[in-house]
Amino acid sequence: MTATSEGGFLGHTSAPYSNMVGPFGGVTAATVLRAVLDDPRCSAPPLSLTVNFAGPVAEGPFTIDARPVRTNRSTQHWMLTLSQDDSVATTATVVCGARRPTWSDTEISPPAAPPAESVEVADPPDFPVWMRNYEMRFVEGGGPLSGQPREQPDSTTTLWVRDTPARPLDFLAVTALSDIFIPRVMVRAGRMVAASTVSLTVYFHADAAPLAGHGDRPVLATARAQHFGGGFFDQSAHLWGADGTPLTTTHQLVYFKD
Repeated sequence: MTATSEGGFLGHTSAPYSNMVGPFGGVTAATVLRAVLDDPRCSAPPLSLTVNFAGPVAEGPFTIDARPVRTNRSTQHWMLTLSQDDSVATTATVVCGARRPTWSDTEISPPAAPPAESVEVADPPDFPVWMRNYEMRFVEGGGPLSGQPREQPDSTTTLWVRDTPARPLDFLAVTALSDIFIPRVMVRAGRMVAASTVSLTVYFHADAAPLAGHGDRPVLATARAQHFGGGFFDQSAHLWGADGTPLTTTHQLVYFKD
């Protein structure tokens, strides 16, 4: 993106990240976050990001307006819009904050998985093309990508994943990876189903240092739905470092048409 004014940015979609409708949502979320991180008014690393996909992002240029609405001693709150042709396609909020030493504990555990190098890399499909930007090693729940697609009793997917070509982990990369999962309805049905994320929230558990320390190794990612119905389903997911460090927790709401 190119800065055009205070809080204003001009960007352009990238064809290799095309999805069913518009770009891959993870790269749109990462782009919105980048607008905050590139703004000189940003006072601290991100703690959370919520992106609401109000409409499809068409191929071509777009603008982002980023505005810090309040800065406190501990947190800074941002509101953003991504627009095309004077129409808002995406809205977002970002909360930034400086972490400090406190008591800490992790109540969740990474799923059981063999080492990444022992799991076969899945062949990316011809469509959607954005999946060719990632190396995916499915432990369970590959859905239509499993080679033996069939209806499943639950929607859990666990895989090792990283960018292709490999790149060191940072806030932008982990944001996109937090949306890496094929729609849960496809895993349950074992076939392709039209689906699109409506709202995505990412909570960052790791700061810049542990992300950088992870390097370009694969991350362990797991996701499942809680409920399907009325044309929508939810998804909860976790990303873990290779050493078992929690990286992100994510939640999203997805529209589907069966």
